[in-house]
Amino acid sequence: MMMGSMDIKICGLSTAEALDAVIDGGASHAGFIFFEKSPRNVTPVQAATLAERARGRVLTVAVTVDESDDAMDAIVSIMQPDMLQFHGRETPQRIAALKAKYALPAIKAFSIRSADDLKAFAPYLGIADCFLFDAKPPKGSDLPGGNGISFDWSLMDGLDPELPYMLSGGIGPENLEKAIARVRPPGIDISSGVESLPGRKDPDKIRSLLAQARKMDAIANGR
Repeated sequence: MMMGSMDIKICGLSTAEALDAVIDGGASHAGFIFFEKSPRNVTPVQAATLAERARGRVLTVAVTVDESDDAMDAIVSIMQPDMLQFHGRETPQRIAALKAKYALPAIKAFSIRSADDLKAFAPYLGIADCFLFDAKPPKGSDLPGGNGISFDWSLMDGLDPELPYMLSGGIGPENLEKAIARVRPPGIDISSGVESLPGRKDPDKIRSLLAQARKMDAIANGR
């Protein structure tokens, strides 16, 4: 991992070319989405092929939305991810049970529009290993994330600086520097910001954004 102190997760991967750009660019995490309504949806078999390519080079994350036990069993056994990410209404009890069952760390995502939305993560403290704060989807959207919109970053000001989390929601080359400078998050999650079309990752955009992030991270850490 070359990113330094800040984690960067590129989410919604589906091709070897995009994954290679993620690995070569020094990202920390590669996310694979299991949600049929998403243009970034992959099957466990597709994800397994890519995860094998990434093994030991970047942490692979299986992203699910209120999946059944059978579906979770298939995803974990076939893909063999390094981490789980829950992007639905999973309860703290559900996440604790799945973490124990698979012996894997977990990220819990929350959709944010207001200060009240941000309070929702409190019951998951000590259960989720990392949090992901995304923008609340626009009305009528079928997607809990990957909608390319941001939320009011000033809402993050009151967070415990030691909280492990990733900032998500509409982050791309045009606002990456602003996001990092304004929030100084321990991690960033990017999906639509490195796509040429919804669901189609652009390897050149991935490499460029990761180079930009590495440069900012080095400056922030005095290197």
